[in-house]
Amino acid sequence: MFNAKIYTARREKLIREVPEGMILFPGNNEMPMNYKGNTFRFRQDSSFLYFNGLDLPGLTVVIDSDAHKIILFADDFELDDIIWMGPQTPLLEQASAVGIEEVQPLGNLAEYIRQGVGKNRPLHYLPPYHESLTTKLSDYTGWPREKVQSSASEILTKAVIKQRSIKGSEEIEEMEKAVDIAREMHIAVMQMAKAGNSEKEIAGRIEGIALSRGAGVSFSLILSIHGEILHNNFHGNTLSEGDLLINDSGAESDLHYASDITRTVPVGGRFTQKQKDIYQIVFRAQMAAIEAIAPGRKNIDIHLQSARILAAGLKDLGLMKGDVEEAVRTGAHALFFPHGLGHMLGLDVHDMEGLGENFVGYTREIKRSDQFGLAYLRLARTLQTGYVLTVEPGIYFIPALIDKWKQEKKCEPFINYERVQDYGGFGGIRIEDDVLVTDKGARILGKPIPKTVAEIEAVCRQA
Repeated sequence: MFNAKIYTARREKLIREVPEGMILFPGNNEMPMNYKGNTFRFRQDSSFLYFNGLDLPGLTVVIDSDAHKIILFADDFELDDIIWMGPQTPLLEQASAVGIEEVQPLGNLAEYIRQGVGKNRPLHYLPPYHESLTTKLSDYTGWPREKVQSSASEILTKAVIKQRSIKGSEEIEEMEKAVDIAREMHIAVMQMAKAGNSEKEIAGRIEGIALSRGAGVSFSLILSIHGEILHNNFHGNTLSEGDLLINDSGAESDLHYASDITRTVPVGGRFTQKQKDIYQIVFRAQMAAIEAIAPGRKNIDIHLQSARILAAGLKDLGLMKGDVEEAVRTGAHALFFPHGLGHMLGLDVHDMEGLGENFVGYTREIKRSDQFGLAYLRLARTLQTGYVLTVEPGIYFIPALIDKWKQEKKCEPFINYERVQDYGGFGGIRIEDDVLVTDKGARILGKPIPKTVAEIEAVCRQA
């Protein structure tokens, strides 16, 4: 955890934004995998971590804005806990380490909340993203589940997003640790991208790196020779010479800050000319996007700039045609680039999206598009100093999507469907880095990870 002063300052800032009522932060509990005693790996709720720092199950914190009081509700460790888990630091001592001086038994929480609600005091909590949280809030308040789900506090949600969006220096340091772990993971993949190796073997190796260097992977690994499947978590393929292997993976630091990096690797160590041509288009789009990042710039504009670069490159290869600007306006490029340029990054790999993607990535002035492709842009809002975001353009050849568009003659003035057929079985290429918005521009976090064609091929040949 960080210094107690950091958590105290975060809570004080939140009280200024939400000055009335009770702010409820229910932490996560352990979740059974197949029976009660066999649980999934515990992961604390990210907003609970941000404001309270305690990485244990069974905790709830109430910030009483009216009384300017912070209370941890939890049951202290008993002998049975110590027998199974070993000696534990008393909860009051752990709470004090994050600036919380009052601890009450968990059994007192429901009465505390119900008394406050009975006096018409506002109750603020974040949207529950898991059924267990809905159940817990229903137990505390006595409300039916439907009311719990509809009564999340928009005031609190917007205040938390506003605060968590700007990363402090201590957070950037943690995220750089996470990126450096990811660097080891990606270099290992480049060195293992050999014909005959299995995706499962490689995935196991890099997940082990994440566990040995930090708190494990920050999301389920996307490691596949079928990169045209955007979120492909299947690892059952065996690599063959000439395949393209997409590795979209990241790690959590010990304090649970995330990294999210993608590299595309040629199996056998050398890109074919066709692969190299597509790779260089994606590379140009990614580097130009990073160069364009600065406070005051709208991320939707940077996304569209990337789309134009991708479309121009595909036109040069004969895959697209016509006016590039008009092609992007009509969404023709989305046949090859059907997702957004990137998303916020922090304690969550898609930072704060559990609080509502539109709250995080959009504003009253900047609305989400309903155009295919552009609709998937998670972060469109104006960038501010202290934001951390991913930059991840890609080009994909998705057979089902190509067949559908061709049959419908969709965007026919801008797509050379005959030429596209020559790329059957190509897969996909994506390049992604984690970028901090600085006062004057942008900085890629962490130590450089091999990214150019020459760099990746050289690492592949080192094994």
